[in-house]
Amino acid sequence: MVIGDGILTPAISVFSAVSGVELAMSKEHHQYIEVPATCIILIALFALQHYGTHRVGFLFAPVVITWLLCISSIGLYNIVYWNPHVYQALSPYYMYKFLKKTQREGWMSLGGILLCITGSEAMFADLGHFSQFSIQIAFTTMVYPSLILAYMGQAAYLSKHHVIQSDYHIGFYVSVPEKLRWPVLAIAILAAVVGSQAIITGTFSIIKQCSALGCFPRVKIVHTSSKIHGQIYIPEINWTLMLLCLAVTIGFRDTKRMGNASGLAVITVMLVTTCLMSLIIVLCWHRSVFLAIAFVVFFGTIEALYFSASLIKFLEGAWVPIALSFLFMIVMCVWHYGTLKKYEFDVQNKVSVDWLLSLGPSLGIVRVRGIGLIHTELVSGIPAIFSHFVTNLPAFHQVLVFLCVKSVPVPHVKHEERFLVGHIGPREYRMYRCIVRYGYRDAHKDDMVFENDLVCSIAEFIRTGKSSINGVTLDDLDAAAAGNEKDIYEDMTVVGTPSTHLDGIQLRVDEADQAGPSELREIRSPPVSKSRKRVRFVIPESPKIDSIAREELRDLMEAREAGIAYILGHSYVKAKQGSSLVKKLAINYGYDFLRRNCRSPTYAFSVPHASTLEVGMVYYI
Repeated sequence: MVIGDGILTPAISVFSAVSGVELAMSKEHHQYIEVPATCIILIALFALQHYGTHRVGFLFAPVVITWLLCISSIGLYNIVYWNPHVYQALSPYYMYKFLKKTQREGWMSLGGILLCITGSEAMFADLGHFSQFSIQIAFTTMVYPSLILAYMGQAAYLSKHHVIQSDYHIGFYVSVPEKLRWPVLAIAILAAVVGSQAIITGTFSIIKQCSALGCFPRVKIVHTSSKIHGQIYIPEINWTLMLLCLAVTIGFRDTKRMGNASGLAVITVMLVTTCLMSLIIVLCWHRSVFLAIAFVVFFGTIEALYFSASLIKFLEGAWVPIALSFLFMIVMCVWHYGTLKKYEFDVQNKVSVDWLLSLGPSLGIVRVRGIGLIHTELVSGIPAIFSHFVTNLPAFHQVLVFLCVKSVPVPHVKHEERFLVGHIGPREYRMYRCIVRYGYRDAHKDDMVFENDLVCSIAEFIRTGKSSINGVTLDDLDAAAAGNEKDIYEDMTVVGTPSTHLDGIQLRVDEADQAGPSELREIRSPPVSKSRKRVRFVIPESPKIDSIAREELRDLMEAREAGIAYILGHSYVKAKQGSSLVKKLAINYGYDFLRRNCRSPTYAFSVPHASTLEVGMVYYI
């Protein structure tokens, strides 16, 4: 419903603001201005999203403050000029009296005034940008008093103008003094844009959280701020919201039906929030269950009254948020179910290190020259794609590196903490696990620079002979993915990039054999023809390297000279035979369609196509 509100709020906010032009021109002409003007503003609003909130946010505070001062001043003027006694409407007694007198008609009218409270749910989205205390101060001292004065002013005006002698139906602009209508119209449009920005940002945040939980297809998340983690931009969602906003605007062309749709979305969000708040009271605040029940009964009753009044407007536009939420819910359920089943298959079919130990140093296959980089999302164990490969093609590279790229929720990862390297199995197996960590604002290097950094980090790990994790555990990286398994052969150490340990091993690539430092400074690869590149490690003079480490470095150097191959897994998920029709539809069609059309797993570098090998595997779940 919040995602649906992200579609409806920009449409109705901008359209209702632009609708004020009907007071300045004839009805025959203003209807040709409203929709095109609204569409142009909406397109401009969504086109500016990629700049980020912090780039355009400097305009928000002056616009909102000007708008609040404007509506509160006009409201105060109408109260004093038309009906000073309207302040009595603040008493809940008149609400009770109104409902008692009008009964069913009064209850039905509640659905039409939900627009008075729409937008308040955007405050929760703003928690990603501001503190809770600052929002409380702004709302209680500025926002709420201004809204009360504005609505009381409109009520004072309407109390003296029961019958408006025209076809005008925009209550707010009718109550604005005629000389101020054009300036107020301009400020209203700017305020609508700012209000729309808040809910659009909130929609981005909801999608990001759902994607992190595996409940939404992978999308590209762009962090627009290097300081505030909550400021993000999602291109696919942005343009989808824009198209749906334009469709709603062009399809309805009426604030009444848009209001019915937006009202139902907002009151549903509030009703669900109230129910979830009762769980917070009991589980997080450890308060009495009776207090939680009293909270739900008091606030839930009021919201249920509005919710039931909105449902009767189902055919008058309220069906839109229900249809949108149902669509998004199906997408999220199908993706979550497929992702969960795929992950369970990976965990159940994960190759144990004991299986590798039983194969011997050669792994029971032919080991050819070169480095094989096997991409995996697992931070422990051997992915099933590896056993699938060697079973069907019993040959692999002399050096194997299981590479896992992780994005961590910090702007930048220090260079000295970039790589985590460890052995898989004994050293003579020449198998390594490397976890590479990137912050969301880190610049990703190209493939050649990344390859050199990776090889140098493994070489430095071999030279130092470290076997401890130096305070960093796999659980700190990805507790959910790591599970409870941590093999004794997978102790890892933090190794930075070569730029952070200039006194460590350096990689040199020469076009031909050149005279260089003594053998004590270098470990050279065997002689080769001058047409091939020569790779050599330059190591510090002071530390003494034992013969086992020297042999391991020589093998790594020979493998690097032969080249690096990128092994990417490509899985196809199918439902098992005998599965139910619903499961077959969800997996074979729904999940497969979403998987083929969503973003592929992102890597921190560009994989060269000439060195890429995709290994396909069918998961029967």
